[in-house]
Amino acid sequence: CVLCGRTDDCPEKYGEKRTYVAYDLTVHYYCLLMSSGIWQRGEEDEGVDGFLIADIRKEVNRAAKLKCNICKKKGASIGCVAPKCKRSYHFPCGIQKECIFQFMEDFRSYCWEHKPVQKFSSESRGTSQCMICLDLVEQLPVYTVLKSPCCKNAWFHRECLQYQALSAGIFFFRCSVCNNKDKFQKEMLRMGIHIPEKDASWELEENAYQDLLQCYQHCDIKRCLCKKGRDYNEPDSKWEIKRCQCCGSRGTHLACSAMKSWEQNWECLECRSILAKSGNYSKQKKRSLATSEKTDGTTCLLEEPSPKCPRQSPGSQRNFLLQSPKVICQSSLSPCSHRERPTSNRVTMPLPPLMSDRNCSLRKKHLRLQRREVSNILKELKLQVNAKTTRFNISTDNIWNSALKGFRQRNFSPTNTIEIKFTNCKNRSKTDTLASKHRFFQLLMLQLQNSSLFEGSSAKNLSLDFQAVKENLYYEAGKMIAVSLVHGGPSPCFFSKTLFNCLVYGPENVKPVLEDVADVDVAQTIKMIKYANSLPSLQSAIDDCYEFLAAAGCLRPITSLCDKKMLVNDILIHHVIKRIISPLESFRQGLKTLGVLEKMQMHPDAFSSILCHKPERLSAETVCDLFTILSSSSVNKAEGADFWISYLQDVESGESEVTLEDILLFATGSNSIPPVGFDPEPTITFLQKRYPIGNRLLNCLELPITKTYEEFKNRMEFTIRNTLRVERE
Repeated sequence: CVLCGRTDDCPEKYGEKRTYVAYDLTVHYYCLLMSSGIWQRGEEDEGVDGFLIADIRKEVNRAAKLKCNICKKKGASIGCVAPKCKRSYHFPCGIQKECIFQFMEDFRSYCWEHKPVQKFSSESRGTSQCMICLDLVEQLPVYTVLKSPCCKNAWFHRECLQYQALSAGIFFFRCSVCNNKDKFQKEMLRMGIHIPEKDASWELEENAYQDLLQCYQHCDIKRCLCKKGRDYNEPDSKWEIKRCQCCGSRGTHLACSAMKSWEQNWECLECRSILAKSGNYSKQKKRSLATSEKTDGTTCLLEEPSPKCPRQSPGSQRNFLLQSPKVICQSSLSPCSHRERPTSNRVTMPLPPLMSDRNCSLRKKHLRLQRREVSNILKELKLQVNAKTTRFNISTDNIWNSALKGFRQRNFSPTNTIEIKFTNCKNRSKTDTLASKHRFFQLLMLQLQNSSLFEGSSAKNLSLDFQAVKENLYYEAGKMIAVSLVHGGPSPCFFSKTLFNCLVYGPENVKPVLEDVADVDVAQTIKMIKYANSLPSLQSAIDDCYEFLAAAGCLRPITSLCDKKMLVNDILIHHVIKRIISPLESFRQGLKTLGVLEKMQMHPDAFSSILCHKPERLSAETVCDLFTILSSSSVNKAEGADFWISYLQDVESGESEVTLEDILLFATGSNSIPPVGFDPEPTITFLQKRYPIGNRLLNCLELPITKTYEEFKNRMEFTIRNTLRVERE
């Protein structure tokens, strides 16, 4: 540069370095602007941006006689404008010595002694975050630090501000906190920030916004019905693609979402999850598959079956009553619902006062309705399961490894029917196959609950097990849970609300709580910070766990006691969510098996009832309602059903040696009701037999016809107790 004598080419510090071969001239733009003895006497297209070549040479000659007060070399073209100050310096030397150059009006320059400074209040001491780079900045009146004139607690590094000003230009450079433009620019120009008179850099890029001009044209529905492909779009027809009204980045054919017209609103799954969490999304009632409209001869696969209504006793006005057993004519058995039967085939039993007087909380009733909804959803997913079988050889001594081997075998498919053979149990009959499967899934869920993949007491979150990540066990765990739910096994029931929300709404939309922290030391650290009642005690607590906070990336400047809330939140998000983000993603991928995760995201409240809550303890009402009584013309239906109800009451009240779980196990092979329900549905028949029989292949309980209730009870007790004892042995 002919003015400063340096060869540096650094546009951010010295301006653009320009060379004019015709005039044998090279100059830094800022050196030219700030030189004291030159003015723009030409037009913009003359010389160097209005600086005539002849004037530049005169300025070079003038500066050659002046010595720089910083580097002591000749060529100092810039002088301090303060009265009686005779200091001169090169532009780069002035930057090094922290002089102020004002890129406005007369382009004044101030030396290190006379430069303008910002006024700081006496309270402004300590550290804060730079609002641009977010690194720490000292709240001191120094050259490298600048304070916003419009925001009390906004601090910046000078270098960060200069880079932002060069990028944003005069039209977009403003306070990054409050967006004030005039006051902010005036102060920054006074303090030596160069704001170029140009458009923002992102506005100058060629075709920078080209992507925004493209409309999203793709059907993202899981089962697209269009034979011409997901990208096919025919306006004003059922194959026109409708974009999500919230984000616009997902789409569906009108037919694929059973929309009648373009005017109907549609949200994608991600937006629906966010809206559901914020409470702004009201779920529309779904129509059953049987009544859904057909499109091009194909039933819409997106419609969900409506939840079954609770069965009501005829004429019942009470809140909680034991419903009458369903009695169906044995000669007319078919898969249709009992609602479709002629009323002559139903027998209405009088309700015992003991059961009719029992009250149930609204919460339990709500959970019951949600579980019925889940059952319908899982039954729909179970339609994917085919008759092809895959056998698992399971050792009860090592459930996890043998289950993992089964799920990873080459011929395994989640849509195959699973057959369980316990290798250390001999002479298993075909009748016990279903019981073996129920038992296997029950043991597997218990194994998962107590494994190193999860942490916590009752409500569990994912833990960080590096070996499990390496072996992809989190994916396998998610797949096992999905398969268990669809194939008739139990639900895990141990998910914390935080884990469930991460799966359904995404980890970025979840705020963890202190109860989610299973590590005692981490929980104690958070408590020390959370309950600090003064700034010194808070600082002391931070100092005690400095290494932990640094490793977690949670260090932040603390200027007041209220800052502890943000710090605690940062620690919780790191420990509960960010730390396990890789296992969480693998677990989510596993839960996508058979479409379970997608249904969870569509029906979060319903699935929360089975994944975050333990199953309701069996009651006489639940068991009575579970079994359908099949009638026979030669059987005293009313008396047999009366004995059955009375027996259930005695068992529930503890006046029996067996439990309700034992009765269910005897009849179906499972001691709990799986979320998907039983297939086939449990039934009861009254036959001329001496003892009751549990047919687990058909989930049928064959009960003896007796003259007295005592005889009925004794036979039930004897058979169920001894059958289960032999099985356990």
